[in-house]
Amino acid sequence: MSTADVSKTKAWMMAARPQTLPAGAAPVVVGAGLAVHEGVFAALPALAALVGALLIQVGTNFANDYYDAVNGADTDEREGFTRVTQSGLIPPGQVKQAMWATYGLAVVVGLYLVAIGGVPILVVGLASIAAGIAYTGGPYPYGYRGLGDVFVFVFFGVVAVTGTYYVQAVTQVAGAFPTTLPPGTVTPESVVASLAAAGLSTCILVVNNIRDRETDMEAGKRTLAVILGYRASRAEYLAMLALGYLSPLALVVGYRYPPLVLLPLASLPVATSVAKTVLTRTDGEALNPALERTGQLLALHSVLFAIGLVAPTVI
Repeated sequence: MSTADVSKTKAWMMAARPQTLPAGAAPVVVGAGLAVHEGVFAALPALAALVGALLIQVGTNFANDYYDAVNGADTDEREGFTRVTQSGLIPPGQVKQAMWATYGLAVVVGLYLVAIGGVPILVVGLASIAAGIAYTGGPYPYGYRGLGDVFVFVFFGVVAVTGTYYVQAVTQVAGAFPTTLPPGTVTPESVVASLAAAGLSTCILVVNNIRDRETDMEAGKRTLAVILGYRASRAEYLAMLALGYLSPLALVVGYRYPPLVLLPLASLPVATSVAKTVLTRTDGEALNPALERTGQLLALHSVLFAIGLVAPTVI
């Protein structure tokens, strides 16, 4: 399909990349499930965390689309999904405006979370937005220097899950706008639980970077896949995949959580199927579907994880 056949609405959907939204929603689902399990669930903070996470995800997608184009990292040879700035579907200025507007909405939602979560949430929120922009933008885009995987692991995994848990738990133990982390609001269990989303979210980026390795090398974009090569990148994918399943196991073995928390193991057939593709292919024809299926795996795993956390409290 030529760019002339794409409607404006379709183009904006392509820019927002809804197929990536599981990376924003999944850790919030896990954090909410853990809050239910620990008896600190708070519906409004959980909902605000979800909306804020999705807005930051979309804003980051706009930022990547814009900055990859203006920095010359996106070319016609790229095998990934169509980028609207590089392809001329949407003028660069409009994509940049959409980025700032989306981040602005995230800030509006974040004001409520800052009111209840205080300084820790203020720092996390601003850092998340800054990291989303600096991933491919600014004078030192760290996504071009092999640090993108660290960003995804930290912000779309550890920070997102523990932050979601925190904004609920803090309502039980502190007044408005705490300046420090009140005891019991960021627990070892929440950190362990966050590693599942961290690992599987990173898997999404690894597939993306394996697919784009050759064109990224030509454009001077040194992703971790460019630096490590195919074999080590595939090893990274398997390690991050394994982390997704070791996390609930660690809660059961190390923290005496009920066996239902192992429910994510039911998604292993999906994980195995996608891994076979990632381990044997480098072309967009195979890895574009694998990228979407890895996102679906993250969503399925997170829902099963949340169900496993919630179920013992209602059975």
